[in-house]
Amino acid sequence: MRKINLPFTEEVIMSLKAGDTVYVSGTIYTARDAAHKRFIETLEKGEELPIPIKNQVIYYAGPCPAKPGHVVGSCGPTTSGRMDAYSPALLDLGLSAMIGKGDRSDNVVASIVKNKAVYLGAIGGAGALISGCVKEISVVAYEDLGTESVKKMVVENMPLTVVIDAFGNNLYRR
Repeated sequence: MRKINLPFTEEVIMSLKAGDTVYVSGTIYTARDAAHKRFIETLEKGEELPIPIKNQVIYYAGPCPAKPGHVVGSCGPTTSGRMDAYSPALLDLGLSAMIGKGDRSDNVVASIVKNKAVYLGAIGGAGALISGCVKEISVVAYEDLGTESVKKMVVENMPLTVVIDAFGNNLYRR
C-alpha cells in the first residue's frame, strides 16, 4: 500500500508496478466517452482543451448528484474500453494516468508504455465507497452532458490498483 499525492511525477509513475495498491490524493478530472469524443473534436479543430491534460489524471466516471449533506453521490468507474479510441491522443499530450475498470486495447497499452503513463483500476460497484474520498467537485466543461459533464474533483486517499504500469505489465493478461 502506497499513498501518492498528485500530480504524478515521472519518478513515481516509473516506480509503480502492476498489482500495487495505491491511495491517491489530489486533483483529478472525470470524463466519459461523450466528453472524450468532444476532446478529440476540439483537438482536430486546433483548439485548446477545456482542461489541462499534461501531468493530469482522468477518472472514467459520471458522478451522481449529491444527496443533502454530501459532496457527491455514487462515483464508481465506467468501462474504460469505451475511451480506447481517444486515449492515445490524450496520452501523447502528457496525460499521466487514467482510472477506470476493465482491460485496455493493445493500442492503449502501447501508448501507456510510449508515454510513461499508468492505468489504475477502481473497484466497480463501489461507487458509494469512492464517493467518500471526494472532498470537492465542480463542473468544468460540457455541462450539457449532465452527470457525464467533465468535473474537477479533489480526492483524498482514493483506493486504486495499478492495472497497467509504465512497462506494459497488465493484471488482466498475466
